[in-house]
Amino acid sequence: MAYDAKHLTLMAHGAGQQWWSYRTADTPVIVDSSGYFTGEAVGMLKIGDLIFVQQVDNAAAPGSVTAAGWHLVLSNDGSVVDVSNATAVSTADTD
Repeated sequence: MAYDAKHLTLMAHGAGQQWWSYRTADTPVIVDSSGYFTGEAVGMLKIGDLIFVQQVDNAAAPGSVTAAGWHLVLSNDGSVVDVSNATAVSTADTD
């Protein structure tokens, strides 16, 4: 798949930092590829912003979460955004 702007949502902001939420069927490895976030995201994402990414079966109507994690925006040169590797959040459920 590819980046889909309608699933990137600003959750909080202050003191020059923004926290975002993003749902996708893409794996964390794909999301952390340089240039994954394109289009209007280039104008919205700033260096130091946090993006909480959920890998789901269907971004429009999630039925399950496969993976989740935080990505940090490391660079944005006005045409390419690069984010860190994901810091994973456990999606295990042992009960």
